[in-house]
Amino acid sequence: MTRSHALGALVVCFVIFGCSQAVTLEVREGNSTCIKTELSASFSIQYNTSSGTSTVQVPLPTSTTVDSSSSSCGSDGSLPWLVAVFGAGHALGLGFSTNGSLYSLANLTLQYNLSDPSVFPEANSSDVVTVVSTSVGIWARVNTTYRCVSPASFSVGGANVTFSDMRMEAYMPGDDLSPTESVCTADQASTTAPPPPVSTTTVPTPVPTPPGTPEHGNYSVTNGNGTVCLLAQMGLQLNVSYLSQNKTVQAVVNLNPRLMAASGSCEATNASLVLTQEQSTTLTFVFTLNSTSSKYHLSGLSLVATWPNMTAPLSASNSSLDYLRSTLGRSYMCNSEQTLRVVPAFSLNTFRLQVQPFGLTTNNFATAEECQMDQDQMLIPIIVGAAMAGLVLIVLIAYLIGRKRSHAGYQTI
Repeated sequence: MTRSHALGALVVCFVIFGCSQAVTLEVREGNSTCIKTELSASFSIQYNTSSGTSTVQVPLPTSTTVDSSSSSCGSDGSLPWLVAVFGAGHALGLGFSTNGSLYSLANLTLQYNLSDPSVFPEANSSDVVTVVSTSVGIWARVNTTYRCVSPASFSVGGANVTFSDMRMEAYMPGDDLSPTESVCTADQASTTAPPPPVSTTTVPTPVPTPPGTPEHGNYSVTNGNGTVCLLAQMGLQLNVSYLSQNKTVQAVVNLNPRLMAASGSCEATNASLVLTQEQSTTLTFVFTLNSTSSKYHLSGLSLVATWPNMTAPLSASNSSLDYLRSTLGRSYMCNSEQTLRVVPAFSLNTFRLQVQPFGLTTNNFATAEECQMDQDQMLIPIIVGAAMAGLVLIVLIAYLIGRKRSHAGYQTI
């Protein structure tokens, strides 16, 4: 039988939401702990009132407890879940997954009860709202503790969740957090001191050879009945910054589609494509469909990399993107090279890209909507051709006028 415990911890204040309280939460099965977190959390939630909209800032209180009926260590093939409940019908859910060498926060769920007047005064609804994000970008090596003291915010539906002073571990081998830590990118950047000068002589840094254009790959995702629900064709190139032996390394890396495995999921308004290369690189695309406007876009990108020369794994994500926008029932195409900026330490270059995450009726792409860069490139030869034709016409007119004037001098009086 699953037992879960929640322990209050010290008070931590941070700037954005004022004073928030750190909470320790753990999920146990028998005498063993499988998930443990120590964190401060705060939620920014926008809701409708009779006079418009209002936004509230809700801290995770020390009275938070773990819901033992919903939390699980992931037996019988299910994923491990930690569900924390607080207040009058509010809950925070953390779902985890692993590929054997890494574990990740694969699902972040927030449930809030609009009928709670102490949190949502003058709300014009009494609904219990549940919002979910599957593009969180929190990863760590198995048997290590994920640590991120710096505040990290994640967009979850119409809400925003901010974690701070976080230490967390899933798939735990013991009852306490591992002393070995996987440190988040934000903490690495804030704690890395610049090296002291060792010489007045400037030594030029060798410039790495560009890797060239990446190989074009074909990827697909199928739903539960085996039907293809997402198609993608593209060449992919990573632009990353990471720590190696206390130095920041700038790298441009091509992904090899022959070494990559594709997986993902397709829902009514959300779809994901997960590309994994030899358990050392995982790149996740998240697409969102606006059912009102029938438009979809790339809303999230996350990368986790554990390359041999890295001091710590690189984990970077952004769930508030607006790239690759197209219409339901059509594919998005861009043959030109695009740079998708995710975070300062990570951007993605795409080449000859075509993708369709929604509205597939066959195993082939629907009619494509081309990106602006491709449209501009098509206009250039038209403009140049028109300019050349105009120039030829001007020269011809000038020649005819000049010839007419020269003949006028020989006319008989």
